[in-house]
Amino acid sequence: MIFLLILWAALSIFGFVVEGLFWLAIVGLVLFVITGIFGWLRRGASTRT
Repeated sequence: MIFLLILWAALSIFGFVVEGLFWLAIVGLVLFVITGIFGWLRRGASTRT
């Protein structure tokens, strides 16, 4: 899970650096947020049981 967060963050930074790849930054940010929410929900579910 941590690896995915790092990967999405790197893609986002790369997309912002290369102006022509702005769409890559948006995709990276969206995937970063989705992965973070998924990990948070998964962690919360494991502490309840």
